[in-house]
Amino acid sequence: MPVNINQPSNQIKLTNVSLVRLKKGKKRFEVACYKNKVLEWRSGVETDLDNVLQISSVFLNVSKGQTAPSQDLAKAFGSGKSVDDIILEILTKGELQVGEKERHAQLERVHNEVIDIVAGKLVDPKSKRVYTTGMIDKALDQLSSQGTQGHKHEDGKGSGTATPTNGETEEQGNKRGKEMPTWTGVVTTKSAKSQALEAMKALIAWQPIPVSRARMRLRVTCPTNILKQAARSIPKKDGSGDAAEADSEKTKGTVKDRILSYVEEVETQDEVGGDWEIVGFVEPGAFKGLGEFVGGETKGRGRVEVLDMAVVHEGE
Repeated sequence: MPVNINQPSNQIKLTNVSLVRLKKGKKRFEVACYKNKVLEWRSGVETDLDNVLQISSVFLNVSKGQTAPSQDLAKAFGSGKSVDDIILEILTKGELQVGEKERHAQLERVHNEVIDIVAGKLVDPKSKRVYTTGMIDKALDQLSSQGTQGHKHEDGKGSGTATPTNGETEEQGNKRGKEMPTWTGVVTTKSAKSQALEAMKALIAWQPIPVSRARMRLRVTCPTNILKQAARSIPKKDGSGDAAEADSEKTKGTVKDRILSYVEEVETQDEVGGDWEIVGFVEPGAFKGLGEFVGGETKGRGRVEVLDMAVVHEGE
């Protein structure tokens, strides 16, 4: 005679899931999600929770199918919170548990995104042409393989010194080497955009291949009656020696002179309806200073418009 086996009412068996786990109130709570959907939801690509959650329940242990009792949820999250609100909190603040294959796929996605961003922002300084993603990838790989060398002074396994350049003392060379940005590879815990910025800084600093930031193409508009006035604002000085001298030179001259000092190459300039208008190319690092200068000198009557964030020349 068959015997009925009673399973606990709070057990739900799920397979092929990704877990998001949050520890709160001395207990660990989990939600079961479809693979690869959590990151899409967190980045805003996926907005429908039904496509993210396998089931709208909170678990103490997904692998055992053990759902969280309502009294445990109330004690940890507060009695006024609904299950949906608790699920949202776990999805937002919880730690995503992924398998080895999923982790590798995620790392590869971030890696490819970083390489694409960097390849679109850096150019050969002479030709102004972009590098292929393969060349950027190889250059970053070269930096990451050498990344630990710059930190050997920390554990006593090396001198951690940098070769002094012309006019530098050995102490200055060592200081420069320690302050230079490094690249150790892509991680999944940071955004691709922030990592691409770190990669660009390291490539520009170490120059495994000749690179520079692609210039921005801007339009600057300024009332003509202000152009010949003496510039009032003084740029911030963050350096010494030659850099400070260059800054000092920028404080001299008229408003027009100062605007032109920011522009590396003028494409066009003209006077239109009482305004002077110039279109030209500017280093990305000078954009903020130019905008502040124009806004301050013209009291909001002038403007700086971005026509192209990164001007590059395509080629073989």
